[in-house]
Amino acid sequence: MSRIREAFEKGKAFIPFITCGDPDLETTAAVVRAAVKNGAALVELGIPFSDPTAEGPVIQGANLRALKGGVTTDQIFDLVRDLRQDVEVPLVFMTYANVVFSYGAERFFSLCRETGIDGIILPDLPFEEKEEFLPVSRKYGVDLISLIAPTSENRIAMIAGEAEGFLYIVSSLGVTGTRSEIKTDLKSIVDVVRQNTDLPCAIGFGISTPEQAQNMAAISDGVIVGSAIIKILAAHGKDSAEPVGEYVKAMVEAANQK
Repeated sequence: MSRIREAFEKGKAFIPFITCGDPDLETTAAVVRAAVKNGAALVELGIPFSDPTAEGPVIQGANLRALKGGVTTDQIFDLVRDLRQDVEVPLVFMTYANVVFSYGAERFFSLCRETGIDGIILPDLPFEEKEEFLPVSRKYGVDLISLIAPTSENRIAMIAGEAEGFLYIVSSLGVTGTRSEIKTDLKSIVDVVRQNTDLPCAIGFGISTPEQAQNMAAISDGVIVGSAIIKILAAHGKDSAEPVGEYVKAMVEAANQK
């Protein structure tokens, strides 16, 4: 069983997203460890990009702060090496195709395997174009994780049937960011996914409150939160580990309430 699959075996998985290097890599490492200590089942690590098209203003701001601070992909691989000294949960990169392409896909995925990255999410890579990276990601045992959006409709079964790792279900149209309510009929999307794969699925985009986490976990296998965590980092800077840990603990408890 893959490490990603195992992450969903112990209850509903809470998955925090953290932009690497915001405000610095030392803080990123402390925040990841605090999240894992408080029950995060899997962690998404964002590699900053200058034009993060799937992101709302909160995560865009984190990307810009990290890039302004000079963070590089090489430094992020070093961060993963450091985390892997004691962090055992799956670690998944979330970034953009150009980051991998410009770094060199062969070099990028070989370092993913070497450092202990379990999967990668590329929100700007259309499902129909995944072959550009799939052979090399499989060569190095890195799951290329697919997204399913409310607009996927008649493509949901196809995407689910060919998925790896877990399925990232996008809760709402538009970019990342907290939302007061989520109106998409997510249960019908999850039902189609379940009919076509036994891989776990997690819902992300727009989730910020324990109530939302509980509602989303009731119909899926996990909950992904990014913007709400980035807001904590923006407010607390280098002192973010403790408040992020407290937030993660509350969200893990909410997601696993019966």
